[in-house]
Amino acid sequence: MNKKLWVGFIAVFVVMVVTNFIIHEVLLGGTYRSESMASMMRPEMEAKLWIHFVTAAIVSFFFTLIFSKGYEGKGMGEGVRYGFYVGMLMSIPMAYDTYAAMPIPYSLALQWFIYGVIQYIILGVVVAMVYGGKPKASMPA
Repeated sequence: MNKKLWVGFIAVFVVMVVTNFIIHEVLLGGTYRSESMASMMRPEMEAKLWIHFVTAAIVSFFFTLIFSKGYEGKGMGEGVRYGFYVGMLMSIPMAYDTYAAMPIPYSLALQWFIYGVIQYIILGVVVAMVYGGKPKASMPA
């Protein structure tokens, strides 16, 4: 596996962890701690926090690997498009299947969906920045 795959994986992982913190602590932390949600949350959440890092590492690796297999060298637009597609693929079932199965407010499911798509677009831009554009073919002399 090439160097760009590993650099991309690490960059995507770091940005995923940071954006997860922003989404789930800064933007949605109050919602999670509300009285209506407290009964649905695992009391020992902090003890299982390591699982979030493991899943973030796995998703980051495969996100980067799949990008590398279809990489066309079209720059940021390619990253935005890829991030949007993956964001839709990941965020729709996560948000709406959870809404169907658990008594969470619809507004939370909608926020998970929107923030998830935005997060994956950002991750797509990050991996596209690591890979950059393909060099233009030089003209023969």
